[in-house]
Amino acid sequence: MNYNLNIKEKIGYSFGDFASSMFWKIFAMYLTFFYTDVVELSPESVALMFVLVRLWDGLNDPIMGVIADRTNTSQGKFRPYLLWVAVPFGIIGILTFTTWNFGPSGKLIYAYITYTLMMMVYTAINVPYGSLMAVMTDDMKERTTLASFRFIGAYSGGIFMTASAPYILDYFKSSGANTSSSYQYMVMIYAVVAAFFFVMTYLWTKERLKPIAEKNSVWNDLKDLLKNHQWFIMLGVGILMLIFNTFRDSSIMYYFKYFIQDQTVPLFGDVKWDKLAGAYMTVWLATNMIGVILAKPISNKLGKKATYLISMFCAAAFSIVLYVLQPQQISLIFLLNVFIGITAGIVLPLNWSMYADIADYSELKTGRRATGLIFSSSSMSQKLGLTIGGAIPLYILASYGFQANAEQSVESLKGIRLMISIYPGIAAFLSGALLLLYKLSDSYMAKINAELNEKRKA
Repeated sequence: MNYNLNIKEKIGYSFGDFASSMFWKIFAMYLTFFYTDVVELSPESVALMFVLVRLWDGLNDPIMGVIADRTNTSQGKFRPYLLWVAVPFGIIGILTFTTWNFGPSGKLIYAYITYTLMMMVYTAINVPYGSLMAVMTDDMKERTTLASFRFIGAYSGGIFMTASAPYILDYFKSSGANTSSSYQYMVMIYAVVAAFFFVMTYLWTKERLKPIAEKNSVWNDLKDLLKNHQWFIMLGVGILMLIFNTFRDSSIMYYFKYFIQDQTVPLFGDVKWDKLAGAYMTVWLATNMIGVILAKPISNKLGKKATYLISMFCAAAFSIVLYVLQPQQISLIFLLNVFIGITAGIVLPLNWSMYADIADYSELKTGRRATGLIFSSSSMSQKLGLTIGGAIPLYILASYGFQANAEQSVESLKGIRLMISIYPGIAAFLSGALLLLYKLSDSYMAKINAELNEKRKA
């Protein structure tokens, strides 16, 4: 049976990624910079922490998926976690951006503890949230629509953060707070907003699909997953896509502070580097949102796979061109950012919609459904992509001789430019290339859904 969702439920679902993305963009845009330039940890130590914590957290994703699949409440399997974890999510986020008068070793240990907890609580709320889409409706086009709403919410949350954060920081600094306290107060505001929107998602959504009755063992779920070639392909595609995004996100503050610096912008006059960085991220997210909106009409015409391929290859080409632009070409830098943002934005709802298709494909082939486990793999690909995309830029900074809060050498500036252009461009190209192996076309999925509907009726 195909379930059509009303607009309230689609908006309610989008609230969850408004909250997640708002917080995630704080981490993506500010956390690396916060650790190196505010807490003054070395790039190498932060990079190692990112690798160790995210690898550990990546192991938690399938565990959380298994737990969610086996959760049974009157409110469903996945929705309750949005209510249970909302407040801890906000509290731990605040602690992550809190500094204490510790020595260098104490600061690093504290960073390890809070960052580990943050990644774990993110998993605890986002694996169930991602899985929720697959049990709200079984209609393939409705899932793509729902995924589009999700990413409109995500980009709205990101834009809200990137557009407001520089001014919130300035407000607290001008009110007498030091830099570290200003970051903490800023995150407090976002924490309250995030918790509120997670609860709204819980209130405005409903689980409808009931899997075919069977007794699953964790071992059978894992065996099914490891035999699912389409899952492996999307895992790799997702990792590379997140590397692309994370390279860009984690490079922006360094790119503008040390390479672009303060600039005179047509129509706006003299603009400081931090405002330019915030505007650049805001434009990036706003154009991502345009891409999300375009995803459904384009994929309806071309199919999900072709749309994904074309978008990733275009994003790769535009990213590589960015390397040759100079600071005084600030208008062209922003224009190119628009093109990268639109093409990169198109693929994100398709990625999540394709995971829902993989869950259906797995159910048909095995007679068992492990939605949480399959969607947790998407979260795991996020963590692996963020691990690589977050750690490598820091190693690049160190290898090119970067020194925080100092004038950079020609070599270190070269490294910063590579971080935001060539390296993410390579990741985008490889993501598209790997998807050539994916076989779950729209017509094939229509046949799968018809067969599953017959089995569910029986």
